[in-house]
Parts: sequence; C-alpha cells; structure tokens
Amino acid sequence: MQTPRTLRIRYLAAAVFALVLLPSGVPAHAVAKEIVELQTQVQQLLDMVQRLQSTMDSRFGVLQNLAQQTADEANQMTAAVNTLQQKLGAQEDALNGKLDANSGQVQSLNDSVDELKSRITKLDKSVQDLQTQLQTMQTPPPATAAAAAGTAPGSVAPGAGAPPQGGDMTQGAGAPGAAGPPPAMPAASQAPPLQDTFQSALRDYNAANYQLAASEFQDVVHYYPLDELAGTSQFYLGEIAYQKQDYEAAINAYNAVLEGFSGNAKAPAAQLHKAEALLAENKKEAGIRELRSLIQRHPQTPEAARARTKLNAMGVRIVPRSGSN
Repeated sequence: MQTPRTLRIRYLAAAVFALVLLPSGVPAHAVAKEIVELQTQVQQLLDMVQRLQSTMDSRFGVLQNLAQQTADEANQMTAAVNTLQQKLGAQEDALNGKLDANSGQVQSLNDSVDELKSRITKLDKSVQDLQTQLQTMQTPPPATAAAAAGTAPGSVAPGAGAPPQGGDMTQGAGAPGAAGPPPAMPAASQAPPLQDTFQSALRDYNAANYQLAASEFQDVVHYYPLDELAGTSQFYLGEIAYQKQDYEAAINAYNAVLEGFSGNAKAPAAQLHKAEALLAENKKEAGIRELRSLIQRHPQTPEAARARTKLNAMGVRIVPRSGSN
C-alpha cells in the first residue's frame, strides 16, 4: 500500500515528465532516452525513500519498545519504593512501641531495685537494733550497780551520815548518796522513718493519690536531703507536677534531680521529661537542647533512644551543625 508521501513523489515525477516533453524542438528518440533515464533515477530515488522510511519505522518501533520498557521499569521501581517505605514505616512504629515498652519495663525494674535497696537497708537497721538490744541486756545499767552496792549488808554509802535515831528507814531513800531513779532518755527525733515514708509515697503515687504522695515525698526531701532517695523523691514530685500540667514546677523538680543528684538512676528520665515539659510550654529550642544533651550524657539508655525518636520526628539533626544551637 502506497503512502501519501510516495504518491506525492510520483505526482512530482509526472510533472517533471510533462515539463520535459514541452519543448517541441527536441528529437523524439533523445526525449525518450532522457525520460527512461529520468524514470530510472526517480525509481531509484523512490526505492531509497522507501528503504529510509522502513529503517525509520523499524527504529521508531525499537524506540517505542524501549520507552515502554523504561516506563514499566519505572512503575515497578515506584511500587517497590512505596512498598519499602511502608515496611520501613511499620518497622519504625514497631521499634518505637518496643522502645516505649522497654522504657516502661526499665522504669519498673528501677523501682523494684529501689524498693529492694530500701528493704536491705531496713533489714540492716533491724539487725543493728537487735545487736544493740543484746548488748544492753548483757551489760547492767550503772544505776542498778550502784543500787546493788548501796544495799549490800553492813555497807554505808560514801559521804552519807548515819540514819537519824528513831527515824523511818523509808525516809532515807531520798537522802543524799542514796541511789535514785535513772535519768530520763532524750525524746526521740520527730523525723518519719525514711524507708517507710518513701515506700508509702511510692504506693500512693502508683495509686494516683498524687496529693498524699507529694506530701510524703516532700517529707523525704525535707528530713533526708542528702540521701539518694531524696533525689528519687524530687523526680516523682516532678512527675506529679507534670501530671497536673504544672510544667514550670515540674521543670524545677527535674532540675533539682539533675543538679543535686546527677548520678541518680532517675537522672536520664528526669532530663527527658524536662525536655518534654519545655516542648509542652512551646520552648522548642530549649527542649531540643535538653534532648541533645540527654543523648550525649546517657547515650545507651532507653531515654536517649526516645530522645532520638523525638528529634527525628521533629526533623531535627541529632548532632547540631558547627556554630548552631
């Protein structure tokens, strides 16, 4: 089947033939020879055009196939990338959930360790008290020894005169030199017991009795400010304030832990929750600084892992650029 381009070429050749035949002064045999040569050249030209057209069609078909294959591969690549992104998102969500669960388990473990330490301390105190009682029972009081010496048969207390004649023997009990009652012991300290107060406060905190728990934690901090449990109590005071959305008080309590008890087991959690309180107050830059500081100071803790997750979710670099906050 002839293409429109081929038809146009044939019409052009016919027009050339007509122009060649117009001059009447040319001999007929010469014209015929030229026409034959011209037809031959035109036919060769048509063959070349057809071959060129065929070559172009074949190459265009190859290009179409390549373009189609490229488009298919691009679609497959896009689908693979989407699938990979979904898998990565699911893995990240699962990892975040595991980190949160591990953080809760570590928190419970720390509380259990603290409770175990308090029980050991209480047991040591009980043993010491028992030893003191045994020593007291084995050693007679000085007043008892003096009384025994004063009532010995035929003995008279040094410096004491003879009893008055006809006097009642019972009246001499209060005379100078006679054994009197033992002196009264000083009043016991009004400070509540450390371990019992802390454990009671922890139970009230876990039961959401925040007001009572805060009062008991305050007693621990007030009466035992140098004890390690005072730092733990400061942390829970910050937790109670955070639950009440009193972020300023929570930040102050967390600062007390970080500044006065930097080696406390609650220090990483205190710094993480301080950063969360700052973010809740829309103090983004300060919160980011605390998260970065937590990662640098306690890189292997679950709290540092949660800090990395928060920074990634906020689109913030974990390590700041040189010269930036």
